[in-house]
Amino acid sequence: MNDLEQLHRTLLSYPETTEEFPFGPDAAVYKVAGKMFAILLPDEIPVRMNLKCDPDRAVELRDQHEAILPGYHQNKKHWNTLILDGSLPDTLAEELIDHSFQLVVAGLPKKHREFVKERL
Repeated sequence: MNDLEQLHRTLLSYPETTEEFPFGPDAAVYKVAGKMFAILLPDEIPVRMNLKCDPDRAVELRDQHEAILPGYHQNKKHWNTLILDGSLPDTLAEELIDHSFQLVVAGLPKKHREFVKERL
């Protein structure tokens, strides 16, 4: 997923998602109900994106793909960094975005979780 505009649209397509810049203009943070599920570093070459991931799956993905690393500046147990250099299939990147979103939604308080799920 090398098209930044498409990546941005994909991230914002999830319900109750906002884009914020709490770490400065170089890091776009995508949140659902105020909780972070993705960080996009569009000025990096190649572009990098941090996504939340199930810890067991995170290790598995790192073992399978050179372009998936422990989360940069994140809890490395729960976050991966995807290097978007064209080596990862778009379908995998999209699946991992969805996985991250779903993990964060599952951790929301019940009221917020149900509100978001109703909009999916």
